[in-house]
Amino acid sequence: MHIEHLIFDLDNTLYPATAEMDAGIHDRMMECVAAFFGVSLEKAAEMKKINIQKFSTTLEWIRHEGFTDVEGFFAKVHPENEVDELKHDENLRPFLESIKIPKIILTNSPREHAERVLARLNVRDLFDCICDIRDCQLLGKPYEEAYRIALKMCGGTVENSIFLDDMQKYTDGFASMGGTAVLVGEKNGKPLSEDSAAAFKGFAKHPGRTFKIKSIYQLKDVLAEIRC
Repeated sequence: MHIEHLIFDLDNTLYPATAEMDAGIHDRMMECVAAFFGVSLEKAAEMKKINIQKFSTTLEWIRHEGFTDVEGFFAKVHPENEVDELKHDENLRPFLESIKIPKIILTNSPREHAERVLARLNVRDLFDCICDIRDCQLLGKPYEEAYRIALKMCGGTVENSIFLDDMQKYTDGFASMGGTAVLVGEKNGKPLSEDSAAAFKGFAKHPGRTFKIKSIYQLKDVLAEIRC
């Protein structure tokens, strides 16, 4: 396989899932859900657990239920100071620089969040572009169109690109298109089963392959294996 493009998820992929910022994002998101449905935080989390596998994001789920204040949701979940709890990783930049393959970001978050995180990690200039949830008309991974939009932005194809994410249902989405995906970390959520994927176009049409690594720093091992 000749690899010409690397498509990275952002949160919990470029940095560990143990980062405190991720907990803050989750808590603020649950506050939005609880306020919309008029329920407790505990009930909101229970409702999300039941419903999320049928939707690409929490936002898509609550929009399906009638939520309309999308920009208010983004502002609440991703305040300007959100990255204060994200530790700088001095090893990330030299590691990414050492991989001489064009890179982009595909995230189910808004662009302003991606810009803040990449700036905090000191790697923004290493990514040619960001494909965010607005670029995908608020329907993100694992919808096939989300990956297609990202591929179009970077000039890549399913055959010459690799997609990396920490959530299995999102790597499953890319692999279902015949692509090569890399599942990062140990907290990967549920796979994209046929039942839960009924709403997502392209699922299991052309099964690809998925590699599993514990952290982004094992990516070179995967690249070496693919090139063999």
